[in-house]
Amino acid sequence: MKKNVGKTDAALRVVVGLVLLSLLFILDGSAKYLGLIGIVPIATALMGICPAYYLIGVNTSCNTGEKGKGGACCGGGCHKDEAPEEPAQDKAPE
Repeated sequence: MKKNVGKTDAALRVVVGLVLLSLLFILDGSAKYLGLIGIVPIATALMGICPAYYLIGVNTSCNTGEKGKGGACCGGGCHKDEAPEEPAQDKAPE
């Protein structure tokens, strides 16, 4: 499987995962075990792979290998080895 979780997405997943894991210490009774769900976003962030993203066709990683389709993280600007396109210059009417 190719990585499909970008850096920003991974950072957000770690934060959400830690917040969920903190429920183990905040809640009482059996409800506190809902905090174990926090393991999932942390694991997907560390692996860089989200199976749910594959199912719905989402890729937030810049490593897609497709020209012009760099994922949501950078809008296609990941291919730094290519020369940037020159903007079209309009000529003034003579």
